[in-house]
Amino acid sequence: MTPLRLAIWDVDGTLVDSRAVIQACMETAFRESGLPPPDYDATRRIVGLSLQAGIAQLAPPDLGAARLEALVDAYRNTFTRLRADAALQEAMYDGALELLDRLKQDGWGLAIATGKTHRGLDGLFAKHPIKAYFDTVWCADDGPGKPHPFMVEQSMRALGCAPAQSLMIGDAIHDIAMSRAAGVRALGVSWGFGRAEELRGAGADEVHNDFGTLTESLLAFAPA
Repeated sequence: MTPLRLAIWDVDGTLVDSRAVIQACMETAFRESGLPPPDYDATRRIVGLSLQAGIAQLAPPDLGAARLEALVDAYRNTFTRLRADAALQEAMYDGALELLDRLKQDGWGLAIATGKTHRGLDGLFAKHPIKAYFDTVWCADDGPGKPHPFMVEQSMRALGCAPAQSLMIGDAIHDIAMSRAAGVRALGVSWGFGRAEELRGAGADEVHNDFGTLTESLLAFAPA
């Protein structure tokens, strides 16, 4: 049965608080590669992009393809190592699990559109038992990454939903740009990597500061 409403979710900074671990991994990877590490404000602006595209923006422009690939590998290896650190856990935000459960009970279709790879997402699913909530999952290694509309379009196609029946929830301007490119409603959240004013400036239809108002908005969503 085709759901009448589809909620497409970003992951990092939206469902889980990955700010500390991503910054720690970025700093470590850059230092191990002999490069000055980016500060948090620089890192947060690339979260949501594919890892290759994001690190390319942070790296020196004259780094070269081989050293860039080595830097990306260093980040991946660091992430695998550090995610076992109890001090750097990607905790789910308060209210996230309850909202996923409520939407599922109400018959929503649920999808993921993330800059994570499937390997990274599987690591998250191993920590948090939320995989079963999602009907379809799209990651950076499936095709064009954010802000290209590919992941949103594939989510809608997988569940047979039209843009008017669908919306995207994310914390980054890349999520908002992807939503707009796909013609779906864009709901920004301010508790992750993007700031409220940045999300509004990118064209978010709504910006929420907590899961309470986000829940109210989703439950009131009526497809055109």
